[in-house]
Amino acid sequence: MPTFRRRKPRPSQLLLLIVSVATASALHAQAATALDLHRLEPADIDTLQAILHTLEPSITARRQDGTAVLLTWEELYEPLGPPQRAFLDAFRTLRGDQLGATSHYFGEPESPPALVPVGRQQIVKEGVVTPLDPQYLPAPVAEAYHRMMDAMEADLGKRLLVESGYRSAAYQLYLFLFYLPKHDHSITETNRFVALPGHSEHGAPSRQAIDFINEDGINGEDHPEEFEALPEYRWLQQHAATFSFHLSYPRNNPHNTAFEPWHWHFETSP
Repeated sequence: MPTFRRRKPRPSQLLLLIVSVATASALHAQAATALDLHRLEPADIDTLQAILHTLEPSITARRQDGTAVLLTWEELYEPLGPPQRAFLDAFRTLRGDQLGATSHYFGEPESPPALVPVGRQQIVKEGVVTPLDPQYLPAPVAEAYHRMMDAMEADLGKRLLVESGYRSAAYQLYLFLFYLPKHDHSITETNRFVALPGHSEHGAPSRQAIDFINEDGINGEDHPEEFEALPEYRWLQQHAATFSFHLSYPRNNPHNTAFEPWHWHFETSP
């Protein structure tokens, strides 16, 4: 059988390759700096609205069947045109320290961890029963969560539900874009409430986060003091560490991140 040897590139080819790589890196950096971090330019706002409009039907369907949180980059990009994909690329080059935050960059796992479903959940708010979107957790986190809730129920007769567990990096970016209009299209301000992809504990198996909601539908998202006032929250403050859960963003935290009494991460050695 003949043996084929890889030819070494000629100096001119090697130079062209180096220039191409450098150009690509420069374009990525330029795309990131082109974004106005304080408030998106009108043209970028139009692009954002077009992206959200295009993605909304598929994301809604995936939330209902429980696969939204498992969204891949390929599935996120597939229905979008080149300018919209470039817009996403610009966000993927951003890092928290560029936005005045000190949140850790965990990176993007090549594949999700072994996940288990939390189980069917529902809230009863003002007499209306509403099912929660399906959620998943890494197996050790799910086991610790259920043990902790059994203990809470024994003490209080109440449980906290998982409003958000594992999220892929692609879904995290979608959420960041979704919440941008709520914060006047400011990337810097949005980053205080929603992490960029690769920065979220929801996608970091070594520090997996859970966003809790109580059985009456109180999650504190718009009014953190409502969740802070719950007996369930006070119970977490006293007992969660026993089950290796820790409050990620207390009041006046050093990460330039808003107070999130509902957001707790699982870590055996914090």
